[in-house]
Amino acid sequence: MGYLESRANLEGKVAAIIGGGGGLGRASAVDLGRAGVALALCDRNEGLLAATAEEILAAGGQVTTSVFDARQPEPLAGFFAELDDTYGRLDILVNVVGGTFGQPFEESTPRGWEAIIRANFVAMLHATHLAIPRMKASGGGSIISFTSIEGHRAAPRYAVYSGMKAAVTNFTRTLALELAPDQIRVNTIAPDMIPTEGLAAVASRPEQDPDVEALGTRIAIPMGRKGDYEDVGGCVLFLASDLSRFVTGTSLHPDGGAFASAGWFNWPDDWFRNSVPTHVLESMLRPD
Repeated sequence: MGYLESRANLEGKVAAIIGGGGGLGRASAVDLGRAGVALALCDRNEGLLAATAEEILAAGGQVTTSVFDARQPEPLAGFFAELDDTYGRLDILVNVVGGTFGQPFEESTPRGWEAIIRANFVAMLHATHLAIPRMKASGGGSIISFTSIEGHRAAPRYAVYSGMKAAVTNFTRTLALELAPDQIRVNTIAPDMIPTEGLAAVASRPEQDPDVEALGTRIAIPMGRKGDYEDVGGCVLFLASDLSRFVTGTSLHPDGGAFASAGWFNWPDDWFRNSVPTHVLESMLRPD
């Protein structure tokens, strides 16, 4: 075992990933599996879940899968009971389940609010509540919940979603204090601009010119590119491992500097500035 492997101390640990089929769940599962963590994955998308499990098994990892809607408490409890039978311990929980749609709040409905709240907050509460006694029995652990950059800034047309992500963030800080004496660490990951199936469904603009999209990314993201699964998986590995054994109650931001920029944009030929350059305004007012 090499230096980093011994410091990380992930070999032989057990992780449950709630929403481990595609997107950020897949990123989490693949990297943890390759690091020697035994996995229990659940997702309502059977095809994505099977593909993720196949990749982990092909790399020599250990994984079990369950297909159900994690927003439902009963099958979620059954999933954890099966985990007990299979592995007999739990060291890592990764909460990925979430989702949203864009709509002005004035046009939204209580039914829509409930759907967003259940997916982005309540499901995480249930999974975390089920994980805590199991981690205490194992002598400690790491709870990682995915939020979003929108939980740390305003998000017009996504008011309830951003409110729930902010709720997860503060819940995490508070729970981190409650569980610190039990050596259970609780943290969040708040990404931005990581292309996933879910993001494509929410933010897809099929008519947009690729060059225009690339320029928009270059302006909006200080590092000048979108993130990828490895950018997220690295954060999960860090927070799950002993490399972060003294880190709790905080958020990691794999976003290329988007959260730090706070309205400062890297305009072509103008470097960073927090207002629209004159030549851009002139081209908008006088396009011809």
